[in-house]
Amino acid sequence: MDLLFIAIGLIVLFVGGEATLRGAVGLAQALGVTPALIGLTVVGFGTSAPELVVTLNAALQGTPDLAIGNVVGSNIANILLILGIGGLIYPMVCHPRAAVRDGLAMLLSIGLLCVLGMMGEIVRWNGIVMLALLGVFIVGSYLHDRRLCRLNDEDLVIDEPDAVPHNNWLIALFVIGGLVGLIGGAHLLVIGATGLARAAGIPESVIGLTLVAVGTSLPELAATIIAAWRKHTELAIANAMGSCVFNVLAILGISSLIMPLPIAEDIQNVDLWVMLATALLFLPLLWWDRKISRLEGGAMLALYCINIGSMGPRVPGL
Repeated sequence: MDLLFIAIGLIVLFVGGEATLRGAVGLAQALGVTPALIGLTVVGFGTSAPELVVTLNAALQGTPDLAIGNVVGSNIANILLILGIGGLIYPMVCHPRAAVRDGLAMLLSIGLLCVLGMMGEIVRWNGIVMLALLGVFIVGSYLHDRRLCRLNDEDLVIDEPDAVPHNNWLIALFVIGGLVGLIGGAHLLVIGATGLARAAGIPESVIGLTLVAVGTSLPELAATIIAAWRKHTELAIANAMGSCVFNVLAILGISSLIMPLPIAEDIQNVDLWVMLATALLFLPLLWWDRKISRLEGGAMLALYCINIGSMGPRVPGL
């Protein structure tokens, strides 16, 4: 039954994420926002909605290991898995300005989480600071983007006019319907994942770092595959980096306002530093030639597989 909940939850998450993404893109196009800002905010934050719902549910149900593990695992998956697959599909090029601005924001947010990890717990005042930093980042990015960028019709996210809604009512239907799907799918996923962890004796932190993290990253993966396939690679990279920022500052910030989030010892000692090392490995590649080649994408995907395989000893009986 737990496996059925997980399977249905993943499917509903994917469908809901797709609907939310298309509705958000249609809304952004209607408002005349530039593609770089779409990828960083609307797409990046919108596709992180499953992580938000899963983490909030996990916090409310008293499973903080699952909540923290989901965010850490999702960030690792965003960089190594999602951008690795995107790079294999098509070499991903990023604008120098976005590489520096968004890359530094991602690195600083991940660094902040590592500092909080060393403290052992994320408490309410930490969450308030994190949400304030997110607000500064969003406003600063918007003002910076408005000063230096102009909307270009040929740079729109999706080329086909039927791929995204343009009618205001249809846009609202896509966004609201997608969010309902995300909430329902995430709830089923948390039920199945926690039940599976308890029944099989697998630590909930490991479940959060693997199955739940990858499952809630499916919207980002779908957005990246679409963007890479249609050669809108700058949006795909901004989507992944924006999602990482949102995962840390918004998801953990909001969750810590509800209840303190203790950080499990295995996440403190291993996974936070894997996440930081992943960011430190990825950003120089991006800053050096502002692209992810197919070779680099394949290497990133291989590293993600190695990271997942390394969790075996943490599971009793393996």
